[in-house]
Amino acid sequence: MASAASEVDTSGVSRAYRSYVMGLLLAIYIVNFIDRQVVNILAEPIKHDLGLADWQLGLMGGLAFAVLYTILGIPVALLAERKDRSVIITVAIAFWSACTALSGLAQNFVQLVLARIGVGIGEAGCTPPAHSLIIDYAPKEKRGSALALYGMGAPLGGLLGMAFGGLVADAHGWRTAFFLAGAPGLVFAALAWFTLKDPRNAQRIKDARDKVQVARVTMGQTMRALASRPSFYWAIGGVTIKAFVSVGIALFLASFFLRNHPEEVARVAASIGLESMGFLGLTIGLMSGGFGALGMWLGGQLSDWLGKRDMRWNMYICIFAAVGYIPPFVFAMTAQSLTVALCWMAVTSLLSNLHYGPAISSMLSVAPPNMRAPASAIQLFIANLVSLGLGPLALGALSDTLAADMGAAEGLRWALIFASMLGVLAAVSFWVASRTLRRDLVH
Repeated sequence: MASAASEVDTSGVSRAYRSYVMGLLLAIYIVNFIDRQVVNILAEPIKHDLGLADWQLGLMGGLAFAVLYTILGIPVALLAERKDRSVIITVAIAFWSACTALSGLAQNFVQLVLARIGVGIGEAGCTPPAHSLIIDYAPKEKRGSALALYGMGAPLGGLLGMAFGGLVADAHGWRTAFFLAGAPGLVFAALAWFTLKDPRNAQRIKDARDKVQVARVTMGQTMRALASRPSFYWAIGGVTIKAFVSVGIALFLASFFLRNHPEEVARVAASIGLESMGFLGLTIGLMSGGFGALGMWLGGQLSDWLGKRDMRWNMYICIFAAVGYIPPFVFAMTAQSLTVALCWMAVTSLLSNLHYGPAISSMLSVAPPNMRAPASAIQLFIANLVSLGLGPLALGALSDTLAADMGAAEGLRWALIFASMLGVLAAVSFWVASRTLRRDLVH
């Protein structure tokens, strides 16, 4: 007999298909972040073309995307516990890809904001059902690395979005970059539709045959269940603060180098036959995206290795990630040389991304099996509403404020440095979560 809170049985699934599912979900998340992050490398040309202030860039790159992305994540997650998760992911990919392409048609700030809202609506249907699928397909002892593998889509997508967006913007303009960024999603939507299977469908057939009544979970039930597990919410607090800083920095990083190292950027770019935007897209993408993906992979491996001894190690890894990136980031922001700054950014990206697998694995491991998609949605709702909605906007407003006395270049430099210091608060939140994590785990 099955129950509403039982694990989905995937013992009959071949290792090859498990690997395929993990690879497909990673590819989908890469496309997700290409479409989300391509706007970062395009921020400066959009600013000049449409005559925008930094706070408007922050609103367009953050809050416009975040509002419905976070709000719709809740009903989508509840739907994911009742309906076919592969279908939900398929529809989501097709919708956000279309809206990415539409961003290239925007003639003013309002139109661009509406297009980015559409991207947020589509992407709301990706991660909660994907997290839930990964937990079902991955063995319990491999969840940290499986979730970290999926999470690598963020820095890898950021890498490709920055590099692709910069090169295309240099050659054909920022509008064409949006058009082309939206195209790959349609291919992956088709792959998900025809090849991605939801193992819960087989479980439902078995439950029907055995006449098992499976209760539908509600968000209220999920929140009540998680209310007795404080480590869940303290871990969310740490992830939220980390994301608030990371998302804000990501939007303005190319602008930082264009404002603070303009001559060196132009000189180095010209020496390899590129324009400034294309060069920054490639270099920031490789330093931030490549080393960020390495950091996520390493964090997942550490989670599997240390977490099987004591799950609190997951939080200790997160604490190190929350504070370890601050010194190299400050060095990057204050370096006189572009090359030195980019090298320190590589170190920053590796250390900053160690937390993803350990944090998400811990949060989903304290949630009952039939509440993992809603639990993921709660985490995304809180983290993304604060980070995506307020991170770029707050950093942009701080940059504008400091620029009044310091100038645009120095104002942005110190706004970025001040924001990075919030990692200390994230570390405190992870430490509090570690105190009750073992007690809160679902056994």
